[in-house]
Amino acid sequence: MVLLQPKLHLKVTQKQILTPGLVQMVSVLALNKLELRDMITAEMVENPVLEELEASVPLLDEVSQKEEERDRVAAEEPTPAGEQKEKDPFDEIDFGAYFQEYLDPGYRSHQEREDTEKPSFENFISRPQTLTDHLTWQLSSMKVRPEVAEAAELIIGNLNEDGYLIATDDELMGVAAPAEEPEPTNGEAKSVPAEAEDLSDQADDVIVSDNGIALESEAVVAEAAAPAETAPAPAAKVIRMPAPAPRFSKQDLHEAIELVRQMDPAGVAARDLRECLLGQIKHLQFVEEDLHGDEGDNRQLLADCAAIIDTHLKEAQSKQFKEIARGIGRPLEAVTLAMDYIKRLDPKPGLRYNKVEPRLIEPDVAFVKHGDEYLVLMNEDDLPQLRLNPTYRRLLSRDAAEKDVRNYVKERYKSAIQLIKNIEQRKQTILKVCYAIIRRQQDFLDYGIDQLKPMMIKEVAEEIGVHPSTVSRAVASKYAHTAQGVFELRYFFSESVNGPEGSNTSLLILKRRVKKLIEEEDPARPLTDEQITRILQSQGIQVTRRTVAKYREDMKIPSTHQRRVKQ
Repeated sequence: MVLLQPKLHLKVTQKQILTPGLVQMVSVLALNKLELRDMITAEMVENPVLEELEASVPLLDEVSQKEEERDRVAAEEPTPAGEQKEKDPFDEIDFGAYFQEYLDPGYRSHQEREDTEKPSFENFISRPQTLTDHLTWQLSSMKVRPEVAEAAELIIGNLNEDGYLIATDDELMGVAAPAEEPEPTNGEAKSVPAEAEDLSDQADDVIVSDNGIALESEAVVAEAAAPAETAPAPAAKVIRMPAPAPRFSKQDLHEAIELVRQMDPAGVAARDLRECLLGQIKHLQFVEEDLHGDEGDNRQLLADCAAIIDTHLKEAQSKQFKEIARGIGRPLEAVTLAMDYIKRLDPKPGLRYNKVEPRLIEPDVAFVKHGDEYLVLMNEDDLPQLRLNPTYRRLLSRDAAEKDVRNYVKERYKSAIQLIKNIEQRKQTILKVCYAIIRRQQDFLDYGIDQLKPMMIKEVAEEIGVHPSTVSRAVASKYAHTAQGVFELRYFFSESVNGPEGSNTSLLILKRRVKKLIEEEDPARPLTDEQITRILQSQGIQVTRRTVAKYREDMKIPSTHQRRVKQ
């Protein structure tokens, strides 16, 4: 009979563990200059050992040392007999009475108090007006029924950044409800499907037990649903509280949609491109009729535009002018004029107010030519220069300091030293990568973008002796100021295609050549992908038709059929 006995087994294994210092080094390397400055500022607030080193501003420990030395010398210096110490004139000033009006927290009469109401500083902060603000302002100036106004506010809140109404009528009315599920039995809790999480706007979940007591948390629910050893727990069930019914009807909703579509900008609250363009044409027709009546010169032109958008929008996208002219019964010249007018319309009217703020870019490095060589200069003008505060270092050597104080200071010192090392290592890694880029892209820096050479991250990583992921982090979100302009460091890395005489051509140069060939083509006879492939092969660039088609789609260039203008 084999007896069960405890035994001890030793096993030696190797694991790769990311220490906190290594994690910080990786995160610091991926930061650009602006992000690094914010990160250093946050660390200085959290870690009292770190100080900013500035040549023009004296350090706190130096100021305190000078004050202590001055007080010590003044205390040791003897005063001559019969001579009185000169009084400081500032000692005769009663600062307490002088600042009593501001420092006295006691009761004051109405005459002594200042009752003027000052505006908040938030009112002076400049903020661009969004599409929602613009439409809400127009709605507030209109006199409509409360039900229509409520529906209009709901519609305005469901417009996307382009100005389109993305919600259906049922979703706006709140009638779209999830399918009912059977209640849980046998003391098991019912699992909530993932689809139900998307319906939080229509209903709220309240979990109660059979005795009507609300359970406070998911842990309580799990404990109540799990079978206990001593006594069975009461079964839990999910009761869906219905969403509050809207105070407007479907007719009010349709009236509100038409009301919003009459607002500025024209074409807003449309559900698709056809409704958006038709709304703008109807607005122009109303303006033309209001200004010129039945004798307007553009009445027929606007009518042609409305007919094309209403029934032949797909043919208009593929430039089938003859089919459009035959369909609306108008001459080809009228269709051409109408198409030129339709191109002036705005397919995304909401972007007029929902403007994307430009992103601030500050170059991290600069490529400066000195003689025949290029130098890399790090942009560290606004970065705080860190140093360790020696005042806290003296706490480590004092015997009077408590053990917890010494441990805290020691931990803060380790963290500060690690941060300074990681910042310096980030600088050295970026410099190595930039010099590797200069050695390969000197022709680009001298002559322009057409001389850009293909370069892979793996090649640079092997040259400077680091992992490719390190190079990828070093060039992420960082920009270089060059003689050809400001470029992202990742811009210099691109794949290669077979070029003339067996050399390599950058993928970016290939895309530029494809785009240039399409821009110079005859609109009546546009180049096919096969013809573009043969032209590039005649120039020594070995590509296939599928590659050309892929790059053309990446640049969002229409196909040959869509680019052809039929006469």
